[in-house]
This record gives sequence, C-alpha cells and structure tokens, in this order.
Amino acid sequence: MTLRDAVPDLVLEGVSKAYGNVEAVDRISLEVRRGQFYSLLGPSGCGKTTTLRLVAGFERADSGRILLAGEDITRTPPNRRRVNTVFQNYALFPHLSVEDNVSYGLRQTKLGREETRARLNEALRTVRLENLRARHPRELSGGQQQRVALARALINKPAVLLLDEPLAALDLKLRKAMQRELKKLQERVGVAFLYVTHDQEEALTLSDRIAVMNDGRLLQEGGPNEIYERPATRFVADFIGLTNFFEGVVESGDGGHTVRTSAGFLLRCADSETTVAGSEVVVSVRPETIAPSDGRSLANSVSGLLSRLTYLGDIVQYHIEIAGALEIVMQRQRGQDSVAEGWRLGETVEVGWDEADALVLLDDAAHVDSEADNRLIEARGIN
Repeated sequence: MTLRDAVPDLVLEGVSKAYGNVEAVDRISLEVRRGQFYSLLGPSGCGKTTTLRLVAGFERADSGRILLAGEDITRTPPNRRRVNTVFQNYALFPHLSVEDNVSYGLRQTKLGREETRARLNEALRTVRLENLRARHPRELSGGQQQRVALARALINKPAVLLLDEPLAALDLKLRKAMQRELKKLQERVGVAFLYVTHDQEEALTLSDRIAVMNDGRLLQEGGPNEIYERPATRFVADFIGLTNFFEGVVESGDGGHTVRTSAGFLLRCADSETTVAGSEVVVSVRPETIAPSDGRSLANSVSGLLSRLTYLGDIVQYHIEIAGALEIVMQRQRGQDSVAEGWRLGETVEVGWDEADALVLLDDAAHVDSEADNRLIEARGIN
C-alpha cells in the first residue's frame, strides 16, 4: 500500500450545518477510503443530502472540516473541488446531444481537442453509449439518461463522485437493473462513490460501507452485514429491514443476558456490555431468525395464535399473536420448513430463537452522543 492509498479520499471531521434553529447536520464525522462505495442512508429530512451538498461546496459548513485526499477543502469554492455530482433529475441539457452533454464540463477546461475527444470516447465506452452519442435526452430511456449523467460526472476524473438518489425516478425493474450496472461501473472505474439514498435494500445491495442518519446525526456506520445483523439502536434496527421488538427490563446476568418483557416472559439475549440490571431496554429479533420450535431446544420459546400469512413470492411471513396484543413475525423461505407450511390460520403454534439473535439495543440519543464524540476524536487524529 502506498502513502497515497493510505490517505482517505474523503474525510468529514465534526461537520455541522444549521438553518435557523434546525440542526440539519450535527457533528458528522466519517471517512471514505479509496474506491469505496459509501452510502448515506436515512429517511427524508435526516440530513444526508445536506451532507452531500456540503462536500460538493453548494453549502458552507458552520463548523468542522472537510478533507479531500488530505487537502482541506472546507472553504474551497465548488468549481475548484475535485468532486462531481449526479443529481436525481440528471440535469441534462435538452438541446444538446449525448456527446455534447457528456463533454460539456470538459470543454470548459484548457484540454486540447485530441485529449478531449479521447476522454469523451472513454466515458461513452464506460457507460456503453457509443452508439447513442448523436441522440438528445428526449430520445433516451430513463436508464440511458442516467448513464449520460454518470458519464458527464466521470469524464473530469473526480476524486469522489457524489450521487444524490440517482435511481429514485426509475421504475422498480429498471432500478434493480441500474443498481447492478452502477456497482459494476464503480468497481471498474475505481472512484470512491458517496451515495445518498433512503432505500434500505439499495444501500445494502450496493455499499461497501453505510452511514445511517436521522435528525442530522450519524447513528451507526459500518458494513452492510454489521448494520443489518448488529444494529446499534432501535432506529437503525427498525429502519434497516423488518424486526420484532420486545420492551422490557434487564433482570439478571453479566451484561444483561436476561430481560423480562412487558408481556411478562423472560428473554435470553446476546451479550451486552452497556446494560445493567434494572435498565429499561428494547430487544430486537429479526423474523428470519425465528423458527418453529418443533421439539428443538432453543434459548427462547413462545406460543401464540397464527393470525395471518403474508406471501412475498419465495418468502412467507407468519404473524403470530402472543401475550394478548403483542404480535411477532416469523419469516421463512417457501420449501424451507415443512413444519411451518403445515400450519393453518387460527391454530396455536410454538416458535423460538437463539439468544445470539436477541439483541439488546441502546437508547438512540445516548448512543449518538457517545459515538459522535468518539468519531470526532478519531477523525482529528487522521492527519
């Protein structure tokens, strides 16, 4: 690894931005390594697009620093930052052809004609649009327009490519196809992508790293597996996929292994160093980790009334009413479980799960304050 590779392509150190009394971005610290596909994930209004605009230079940070390949660009004008942005609406010039749209930014530089032509041809080959170079945006499909926008952003060879929900306007089938194309393109060009999305599945599918945001704050950062399988807070667990929540009080065990739920039954839970006896907590159990007990010895077992079945193609969700008004969801692949497939609505069934799959979650606010402090300390030590 060279010294250049050791320096992150993008670093945010304690970056904040407020609009009046609204803290749109609150002490965000993160780093994007060379060639990473890094997603900012969260609901509308969480601050992810504002974060992207701060990196692009369209907004100015109130505090903190932004570094691009080790250089402080916090106060650098947008046109002097080695970043390019792909917008949700693509922002193509309707009166220009594909090749003129793609080469527009490059023509504003002092590159020679031959170099400009070589870069244009390379960009069109990269997104497979060589045969459509003479067409205008109105003559292209949504996916083709998106590829024009990508080519235009990549032709200037940015250090980081910023993408603000570029697939949101496409229909579901095309969006899935473009996700695959986008990931292959990113791996091929080797440029770091900072990608904004509210689509959890999209983030899990595309990303090397994910930062989950809410209310302007970064709640958790990590790889897709880590974010999904080990969410740090209730919000993250709830936002990333489907889960079952049990509220209760830590009753015994080092690290709070046993939780008595508000419904009155005990749960054996995964290790948690952050809770003590008497703490009020919430426990998360993913539906796919739940299985019919069927005489097996499982750490947690409950019985209830099978109230509803939801068919999702190759997946079936079983809704089970337990302890009065409490409902849990078990999820199994069709053909995976002959026991569950023999169940009928209205009958009493028994299901269970291992203690490793019952996660004790932190309070969102307390976790964010602690993590923000840690990230700021780490980021300040980068250079």
